[in-house]
Amino acid sequence: MRNLVAETDLGPERLIAPLFVQEDAREPVPIEAMPGIYRWPLGSVADEAKRILEKGVDKFLLFGIPARKDEAATEAYNPQGVVQRAVRELRRELGERATLMTDVCMCQYTSHGHCGIVARSGDRWRVDNDATLPYMGKIAVSHAEAGADVVGPSSMMDGVVGQLRRSLDEAGFGDVLIMAYSVKYASNFYGPFREAAESAPAFGDRRTYQMDPRNAMEALKEAELDAEEGADILMVKPALPYLDVIRLVKDAFPQYPLAAYSVSGEYSMVKAAGERGWLDEDRSLLEMLYAIRRAGADAIITYYAPRAAELLREMGGHVF
Repeated sequence: MRNLVAETDLGPERLIAPLFVQEDAREPVPIEAMPGIYRWPLGSVADEAKRILEKGVDKFLLFGIPARKDEAATEAYNPQGVVQRAVRELRRELGERATLMTDVCMCQYTSHGHCGIVARSGDRWRVDNDATLPYMGKIAVSHAEAGADVVGPSSMMDGVVGQLRRSLDEAGFGDVLIMAYSVKYASNFYGPFREAAESAPAFGDRRTYQMDPRNAMEALKEAELDAEEGADILMVKPALPYLDVIRLVKDAFPQYPLAAYSVSGEYSMVKAAGERGWLDEDRSLLEMLYAIRRAGADAIITYYAPRAAELLREMGGHVF
């Protein structure tokens, strides 16, 4: 009867699994801050994707770790770059069984770790928003050429969604969707990801172009701008500390699919507590994902995607 009257549904079709691909890796590289998560070599990322696909998760979000970095992030839009090669490999191995999404940003590819072109004047520096936009367009087109279905601009540059839509349309990729990182907070919960993607800033921080955690109404403004510029999917990131914001955005834009990114810090907290016996890891991860779904998310990006899909299949609705 509890299952009969349950108000919130959750299935593998709503989950998106992130995958890290490291260009110069020869074997899976464990990520210390995220036990159970790896950076995958190009030669074996398809095997990992197939393993996840067998559990019922058919959507993947790819992050690349290049062998070479520079100030202009040239490897980010190299047709033979790590993500571009990974997309082609996954498309060849998985065909149309999987939806391939890519992170479009520069932080993993810049020598300074920031999400755009840095302008310096003496000891002062700033990320040049407008100078960054054409690079973001080039990255998105290179991913679409490789076979990506969805591109996700995560730099939080003003105008980036419009830039991607124009660039993709002009290149003949009008059917490639844009999943906008519309509401991305300057969060402490990204720490483990920065180890995973080797993307920690070499100086300063990202507060000038990511949102203040104290603000909620600003989220509606950011989401509205992305919607006007042509976003197909809106996103809130992180998820668990911002359930109220997920609900605000969903209520304001019910016609748009809403994704929520349950970020690395959320994964690592539950994983660490589970390993120490402080929490029941499996039930806690499902409770967390149901909370995100209940708040209004249509899709959840989570490092727990394969395990959650497995649990949902094994336990059915008999979770709580």
